Amino acid sequence: MANQIQATVYQIDGSPLPSATEVSFLTSDIMIKEATLPIAAVNAAIFYYPNPSNKLGNQVFYVSETLSALLTAANTGGVTQVQATVIQIDEDPQIPAGVQYTFPASNIAIFENIDAAAGVNADIKYKNKTYSVSETEDSLVTDANTPIVPASVSYGLYAQTANSTPVTNTTVETTLINGGVGTLSVPANGFSVGDSFRAIMAGVLNTANNQTIRIRVKTGSIILLDSGAQPITNITNDVFSLNIDFTIRQLGAAGVASIVSLGTFHYVKTVNGVIEGFSFNTVNNTTFSTTVSNTLNITVQWGAANAGNSIYSDIFILNKTY
Repeated sequence: MANQIQATVYQIDGSPLPSATEVSFLTSDIMIKEATLPIAAVNAAIFYYPNPSNKLGNQVFYVSETLSALLTAANTGGVTQVQATVIQIDEDPQIPAGVQYTFPASNIAIFENIDAAAGVNADIKYKNKTYSVSETEDSLVTDANTPIVPASVSYGLYAQTANSTPVTNTTVETTLINGGVGTLSVPANGFSVGDSFRAIMAGVLNTANNQTIRIRVKTGSIILLDSGAQPITNITNDVFSLNIDFTIRQLGAAGVASIVSLGTFHYVKTVNGVIEGFSFNTVNNTTFSTTVSNTLNITVQWGAANAGNSIYSDIFILNKTY
C-alpha cells in the first residue's frame, strides 16, 4: 500500500530554498536516508529513484523531519517502507558507512549475502542497484511484513504513580509532577509537524481568602504556556483538573519552530457547588526549538506565602494524540 507523506523541505540538491516549504511524496516511489548536509534544521533526505520519466528523479530533497518520523508516516495504514543500514552500494563502500536508508517494501528483493564484506549480512535489490546492508535477511523480511503503529494512533507517554509534593505556604515556583512510568522527554529532532499531545492532571486544592495562583507549562526554562496570576479564594479540599493540549506547527531552531498550547484549569467549590477556573493559550514561535531535547514540566506559583494555600496532584497522564 502506498500513501503520501509530507515533509518540510529546506534545500533541493545544492539550492537552499528562500523559506521552508511543505512537499508531499508518494511512498512507493521514494527512498529516505539520514542526511549528511551540515544544516542544523536538516535531518533526512528524500529522493526518487532515477527514472527518465520522473522529472523529480534526479533531485534530492533535504528535510527537517527525522528518518524515523518519516518512516512512521510512510507506514501508516500498512507497511510501505523498510529500514536498513547501508554499507555498500553495488560493492562500492560507502563513506560514511552505516547510513540509514528506507526502501519501498513492495519493490525490493532481499538476499542473504554469502560473500559478505565486513559488516554486511544481506543485499537489498532495488531497481538496478544492490544495497549491501548490516541487517540479516530474516530481520529484513520480518520488518517488511510487520506494520508499525500509525502516527495517528493515540498512545500513552507518561503516567504519574504517586502524589506530588504539596506546594504550601510559599511563593516559590514549584513542579506539580512527581515520579512515574514512561517519559516526559522528546529527543532533539524527535518531533514531526502535526505531533499533538494531551496532558491530564488532577489533584487537591486549598486556598485562603483573596489569593492568586499561576500555572506554567515549560520545557526546561522555556515557557510554553503561562496563565499569569489568576484570582482564587476560599477553597477547602476541592478537586481541581488541568487539561493541556499541544500541537507542533513548525520544526526548527528557536525563531523557526512553532508550538501552540492551550490549557484549562477548573475546580468545584464544595461550599456552593459552583464550577470556577480559567483557560489560557499561547503560540510560542520565538524561544521553542525542536533541535534540542525537550522535557515537559508543569509548575505552580502562589501569589503569597499563606498556610492556607496548598496544592498537589495525584493524577498526571501524558498521551500522544496524533
